[in-house]
Amino acid sequence: MKKLLIPLFFIMLFVSCKDKGSKNETAINSKAQNENYQVTFVELGSVNCIPCKMMKPIMDDIEREYTGKVKVVFHDVWTPEGKAKAEPFQIRVIPTQVFLDKDGNEYFRHEGFFAKEELIKVLQMKLQ
Repeated sequence: MKKLLIPLFFIMLFVSCKDKGSKNETAINSKAQNENYQVTFVELGSVNCIPCKMMKPIMDDIEREYTGKVKVVFHDVWTPEGKAKAEPFQIRVIPTQVFLDKDGNEYFRHEGFFAKEELIKVLQMKLQ
């Protein structure tokens, strides 16, 4: 158990971020708005994180099943580019899922593995 807690502590420390606003001002938001997506599902994790790897098939399913309605975006926060893109989201752990409405406002956030059935319930809050 101690072996798991130490890396988790460093993960949390590594991805600390700035103040959170009601809007996440990122390129993700403007691109999603321009493409008329109803929801942008942002997955903040890493390709080397086990729970993050478990999210990959779910992200692929959502992207396929909600084509044109949901934009799925992944950022690997263990890379310099991904870390920079994650900072506006103020994540504490990975994976973290952030859901943005069509105007780019965050309406839901989840930390850890997120089961597909529960994730779909969150999408349905904004899908028409």
